[in-house]
Amino acid sequence: MVSKNYSLEIERLKEELKAADAVVIGAGAGLSTSAGFVYSGERFRQYFSDFEEKYDFHDMYTGGFYPYRTPEEYWAYWSRNIYVNRYMDAPKPVYQELFELVKDKDYFVITTNVDHCFQKAGFDKKRLFYTQGDYGLFQCSEPCCQETFENEDIVREMMEKQKDMRIPEELLPVCPHCGKPLTMNLRADGSFVEDQGWHEAAGRYEEFLRTRKNKRILFLELGVGYNTPGIIKYSFWQMTARNRKAVYACLNMGEAVCPDEIKEQAICIDGDIGEILQQLV
Repeated sequence: MVSKNYSLEIERLKEELKAADAVVIGAGAGLSTSAGFVYSGERFRQYFSDFEEKYDFHDMYTGGFYPYRTPEEYWAYWSRNIYVNRYMDAPKPVYQELFELVKDKDYFVITTNVDHCFQKAGFDKKRLFYTQGDYGLFQCSEPCCQETFENEDIVREMMEKQKDMRIPEELLPVCPHCGKPLTMNLRADGSFVEDQGWHEAAGRYEEFLRTRKNKRILFLELGVGYNTPGIIKYSFWQMTARNRKAVYACLNMGEAVCPDEIKEQAICIDGDIGEILQQLV
């Protein structure tokens, strides 16, 4: 729900979307939450009720940190987690509605989300920068190399063959180079692998910003919290402050704010992102 009447702000955002020379989208977890990718409650119980009963955790995030006794149990949980949050479609068409808004614009997306929803909705892969990894990729746990590995086939096989919350031992994923266990390509510590694709995407994002820095840019921030604010939120504030033609728009449930320095260039709407996008479309 939208927490109050933001009709004026929504109309202004419509006009800015039309007038902008370029749109830079910054997306955080709140965007996927609005699309139905929630990690607790009914959706958690639908796919993980057996894990909840045995291990007594109550959301997918906690399950990812549970100290499973064996790697077979660990990968039974993680293969299921990856499958429902990467290879299944989001329950609500929020990403598709966002794509309809910007598909004819000069846009780029930077996101801390790892669920691949942008590409599934039709966004151009060359205009996406996944800064924190991808549920669809494995990396060496060592890591012995700056390389990642597509995981869809093995994740689906783990899903099909797991029994009693364990996968067969022969499905345990290992690095093809050193034989150490593989792990998810998710930024959790200094071992995160930034592979060639990551660096190419980072370069395209930097080039996009560099070549449009003096244009009328809409920095559209969607569902970004304060876990890693320096990646999107703070940089959007700074780039808006440096460009008087830029506009910063923040759509977020409960955290739609901006600093006083850019208040005249800002549009902040507190509410469900999906509902706001529907009004914009």
